[in-house]
Amino acid sequence: MEIFIKVVQLLLSLSILVIFHEMGHFIAAKLFKTRVEKFYLFFDPWFSLFKYKKGETEYGIGWLPLGGYVKISGMIDESMDTEQMKQAPQPWEFRSKPAWQRLIIMLGGVTVNLILAIVIYILMLMAWGEQYLPTSSLKYGISVDSTGYQMGLRNGDNIVSIDNKVVDDFAAIPKTLVLEEAKTIQLSRDGQRISIDIPKGFISKLIKYKSTDFLSFRFPFVVSSFSAGAPASRAGMMKDDRIIGLNDTLRPYFSEFRKAQQVYKNKEVMVTVLRGKDTLKLKVNIPSTGLIGVYSKPPTDFLDFKEKSYNGFTAIPAGVVKAFEGVGNYIKSIKLLFSQEKAYESVGGFIAIGSIFPSTWDWEAFWHLTAFLSIMLAVLNVLPIPALDGGHVMFLLYEIIFRRKPSDKFIEYAQIVGMVLLFGLLIFANGNDVMNLFRK
Repeated sequence: MEIFIKVVQLLLSLSILVIFHEMGHFIAAKLFKTRVEKFYLFFDPWFSLFKYKKGETEYGIGWLPLGGYVKISGMIDESMDTEQMKQAPQPWEFRSKPAWQRLIIMLGGVTVNLILAIVIYILMLMAWGEQYLPTSSLKYGISVDSTGYQMGLRNGDNIVSIDNKVVDDFAAIPKTLVLEEAKTIQLSRDGQRISIDIPKGFISKLIKYKSTDFLSFRFPFVVSSFSAGAPASRAGMMKDDRIIGLNDTLRPYFSEFRKAQQVYKNKEVMVTVLRGKDTLKLKVNIPSTGLIGVYSKPPTDFLDFKEKSYNGFTAIPAGVVKAFEGVGNYIKSIKLLFSQEKAYESVGGFIAIGSIFPSTWDWEAFWHLTAFLSIMLAVLNVLPIPALDGGHVMFLLYEIIFRRKPSDKFIEYAQIVGMVLLFGLLIFANGNDVMNLFRK
């Protein structure tokens, strides 16, 4: 069921993005009285799932969910319809329009994707506002796993800055470390200010790690409720007990206890709790799941999270800023593929994209990820690669600057090369997904 929910969210998100992207081309083409022969969600080799014709345009849904397209008359695109290009140019065709109009038509898709991301962020800010944990508010310090430990971090550290720059939002620290290719971290440890050097090549390791679990924050483990038949409840644990130890080892924080209990599957352990002023020791049988069946009170009960609400006026500039920050961050992530060793191994396909969606339906998470994917689609499509919008833009800019149009035969060959490159990248990315599944 979890996989089904992820797949449905992925398909819905991609459908929204593709429809809006192609609508950008469609509207721009119609604006300049250019004929659009087809408007398709998903690709339709050999047959389509649904189609109908209105006016000069056939609208349909293909069976291959790898994107979508609009087929514009007089243009060499992914349909590779070269027969049309052998005929005399008609005034309604793409090739008959001035270069500046063709440029606007080709930029229509990425423009709408960027606008869509801005609109989504604006509406999200109006509906949910923002909540974040200031890095300075971590009064219990950080919690790290083995990867964070290898970086030089320790449980209980407080992060002061990254490369001597303060990162106000704690959740942004992993992203900052990777995208800025950080060299140092400034810490407060046992009351002393220190600076640690990030080991050489470690950013590549974080990219491959594909998780922020190496760094989290600590908060007390206070019982909120129990799962059905919880071993802890059977042992006498009660709501509001604070768990502080496991087998005579101090484990006063949620993250540390959660990791430690996994070692004692199918074993009896001694759990130490504080109940009011009393310290109690309870014998708990940990089942094969490695969990004692306790739900902790949320970190918002212990740490000072900041909340910010927005109205229709304040959400607009904030949404624009978030969208353009997203563009900048995604461009930096592309740069990492060339600057970090073996970063290409982190490139993922549909499985990787689908995995970032939550396993339960969460509209806030869905729209946040859809905005991110809209930015990703805009940036990737504007890359100067034949077969992408950016390839056509590159040829149009050449025509505008040098006042000479590349030949149709050259564009046709370039389109073929671009499609081979794109299919190669698609196979590589999804092959990485399959290999990662085997590694797991």
